[in-house]
Formats: sequence, structure tokens, C-alpha cells
Amino acid sequence: MLTKTFEVGVIEILQDRRMQVREDTVIIEDGTELSRTYTRYVLNPGDDVTDKPQVIKDIAGVLWTTPVIDAWKVIEAKTRELPGV
Repeated sequence: MLTKTFEVGVIEILQDRRMQVREDTVIIEDGTELSRTYTRYVLNPGDDVTDKPQVIKDIAGVLWTTPVIDAWKVIEAKTRELPGV
């Protein structure tokens, strides 16, 4: 039987409290792993994580306090003021 699963392979917490996530897509046939591919994405403080795996929701709930989210909004606003951004 062929199965396809999605796993959170790595979660890195960056200095500015963003989460860099590596999601693994695993193809298994009769108990033997045939393929594993990776997708990476970054979540910013305050991003909607309702459709993410529970471990990401749990980390965001602890890491992304109101002061962290407010500080991230300031960083985003300053970035938008830069020419060409």
C-alpha cells in the first residue's frame, strides 16, 4: 500500500522570533520509505497558524506574545518605508 504523509521536519526560531519551518512530504510503500521531499516557509509573529500542525500552533502561542507581535509590526512598517520595498 502506498501512503503519503506530511511531517514537520525542522522548526528554527530566528532571532526576531520568526519561525522557519521545514515540512517533509514522505512517500511510503509497504513500510519502506520511497521518497522524502522538503518544503520550507517562514512564519512571522502574528501570522495566522490555524491551518498549521499543532506543534507550530503551540510554539506560536508561547513565542508570539503581544509585545513580540507589536515589535514585529514596527519592523514591517519600517521595512515598507525603504525605497524599492
